[in-house]
Amino acid sequence: MARKVWLTVIIGCGLCFSFLALLVVGTYSAAAGLAKGGAGGGAVTLAKGAVPAIYQPIVQKWGNLCPALNPALLAAQLYQESGWNARAQSPAAAQGIAQFIPGTWATHGIDGNGDGKADVWDPEDAIPSAASYDCELASYVKDVPGDNTDNMLASYNAGAYAVIKAGGVPPYSETRNYVKIIRTLEKSFAAPVGRVAPSQQAAAAIYYAQQQLGTKYLWGGTGTADEGGRFDCSGLTQASYHSVGIELPRVANDQWNAGPHPARSELLPGDLVFFATDLTDPRSIHHVGIYVGGGYMIDAPHTGAVIRFDPIDEADYIGATRVTRDGAQALPTPSAA
Repeated sequence: MARKVWLTVIIGCGLCFSFLALLVVGTYSAAAGLAKGGAGGGAVTLAKGAVPAIYQPIVQKWGNLCPALNPALLAAQLYQESGWNARAQSPAAAQGIAQFIPGTWATHGIDGNGDGKADVWDPEDAIPSAASYDCELASYVKDVPGDNTDNMLASYNAGAYAVIKAGGVPPYSETRNYVKIIRTLEKSFAAPVGRVAPSQQAAAAIYYAQQQLGTKYLWGGTGTADEGGRFDCSGLTQASYHSVGIELPRVANDQWNAGPHPARSELLPGDLVFFATDLTDPRSIHHVGIYVGGGYMIDAPHTGAVIRFDPIDEADYIGATRVTRDGAQALPTPSAA
């Protein structure tokens, strides 16, 4: 992925290893400090840049429709269902950004924008309809033991009767996995309350990336032997976390949702840092690197360049993700590694 800024790095092997040793120490020192921080309370709001700006106001509004729902949870469902594609259509005939099948839309679709028509292809109708349907399900299972939000999500997947009959989330692997995925993705769409917990795998992921310094960039490269061990930007970050047992998707803008989003002032080594052509739309992410501290990342910049240190404070910086194992596993795009 193209980077506009060329940073010339001339560094000896001894200095390079010293630098990385300091980063590793810094990672664990910072982690120890953050572990002592507390989290505050407050209503759930959307993380900056987590939802495309065109949909953010409507998700924030309708995500507060009932106590079992919140904007980040609604965003997670929409992302899981369609990846924000308003024209999505599945082989099972599920339609639109919220992936309603025609029969469900006929009974639960609402005219969210008041134009006199409930249109499954219009996000201004489909998003309110998804929220309304969630809350209707939550009301059906409000007396069922367990967490009402979990039971609501289980009802969305398996039906309210199955939840009532089971006395909670039914023992279906698909349903339990669906509930876990949405609750995990919820964290990547919510604005952090307090400090984001540090990654336990960060130092080793950085070490892997550091070993690739000086390797020539390859568009589409994932580091395989037939590619000469070369990478593009998301191939490098994918491989770095693969080395610690975390499987990320292949594409940079899919990696964006692999965990919560720390503020610029709270970045830690190991965070993935992202760059986009439209800072209001994470779908426009075009580049990713792995943060190493001091305002720098290791990245594979563009054709003709080598893997190197680059500054992160550029005009196209959209934000960062602190990768978690659960967050990566919850992503709808499977890893190609």
